[in-house]
Amino acid sequence: MDIALDYYRIFEAVARHRSFTRAAEALVNSQPNLTRAVHNLEAELGCRLFLRSSRGVELTPEGEALYAHVTAAMEQLRAGEAELQRQRELRSGMVSIACSETALHAVLLQVLSRFHRENPAIRLRVSNQSAPEAIDALRSGLAELAVVTMPPTPLSAPLEATVLASFREVAVCSTAFPLDSGRTFTLREIAALPLIALRRGTSTFDLYESLFRRHGLSYAPDIEAATSTQLLPLVKNGLGIAFVPDVLLPAPGIERLHLREGLPERAVCLIRRTDRPRSVAAAALETMLLSLQNK
Repeated sequence: MDIALDYYRIFEAVARHRSFTRAAEALVNSQPNLTRAVHNLEAELGCRLFLRSSRGVELTPEGEALYAHVTAAMEQLRAGEAELQRQRELRSGMVSIACSETALHAVLLQVLSRFHRENPAIRLRVSNQSAPEAIDALRSGLAELAVVTMPPTPLSAPLEATVLASFREVAVCSTAFPLDSGRTFTLREIAALPLIALRRGTSTFDLYESLFRRHGLSYAPDIEAATSTQLLPLVKNGLGIAFVPDVLLPAPGIERLHLREGLPERAVCLIRRTDRPRSVAAAALETMLLSLQNK
């Protein structure tokens, strides 16, 4: 049985107002149209739904049974419409963002702070992952947006990347580490010291492994950390030398080392899917992120 939803909408209005006239006024429709629709519905269902009286209309037992179900269905539809309206007005909703930790500290935190101030009703779900893992989360639909450091693994359709900001990393050591931090070091001298690095499988590890290889050096860190925020405490406690984003400095107990070879500039990128529409909330956050390009 395939009955038009409009018939049920009219039936619900007539039953609620107990009057074809008042229901027609509420629906901004004509009484004959409503009468015709109810007759068609009764014909489709094979039973009477209303009894006319001097006081208007009354539901038959069959009409009462149907009304209980139609009322619940219409309430659900109205709730769905109201929820969509709240989302369009950014009064409800959630955004799932996958990000690498360096991108979180270099760009995303300041944008999320502003976004939350302007849209306090929007919930944020932030997952902290390596760049490849964040991109996989976007590709599988677990995240609507990904913000990662580049270069990640090469992207293929339907993913596209937009550079949001650039930064550089610097070599650092503890103020208690036995080095003359005032002089300039070569990368070969750094390679001979205890190194602390992000774990294998991250784009940062791959970047430095490639950099050292280009200079004929082996990149073999003594300590591998899971996140970039773990690097500074390890360095501060004198466990070795690390390369960290300049946005994390200055930091107490940490000194910057000057290198003869320049470290490559890095970028924070927004990764999006081009084959899937984003929620209103995600689109608003995306717009805010893209505004960084003009700064």
